[in-house]
Amino acid sequence: MSPTELWHFFPLGYFLSILIETPVLLIGLSKRHPIKHRLFAGIWLTACTYPIVVLVLPLALANVSRAKYLVVAETFAPVAECILFWLAYGDREQIGKASMWRDFGAIVLANLASFLGGEVLNAYGWFGLLG
Repeated sequence: MSPTELWHFFPLGYFLSILIETPVLLIGLSKRHPIKHRLFAGIWLTACTYPIVVLVLPLALANVSRAKYLVVAETFAPVAECILFWLAYGDREQIGKASMWRDFGAIVLANLASFLGGEVLNAYGWFGLLG
């Protein structure tokens, strides 16, 4: 995809990612986080990683296979989001506890869900409706 095509796809993809990931985080993040933090995480975490996954990495990895791009991008996003979430809402007392692992698992699951949703939409050519 060209940079122009990536920018055209960006708003819809971001919206769909939030639409898929936020409910997973609302349900999956540990109950020690208020609903407003869980809701905010659904928007904020995607806002931090999505531009890199959709705008930067496709251009930086333009000469590698799609499989290699997906490994890098779909590893980067949940790892970065777990780190960001921990920096914002983690505390020393939670290190290694079930709530920390639940939070990280929810973030990974949310990213997996949006990836799979995107793959399904892409398989049916729905993203082509933008062009």
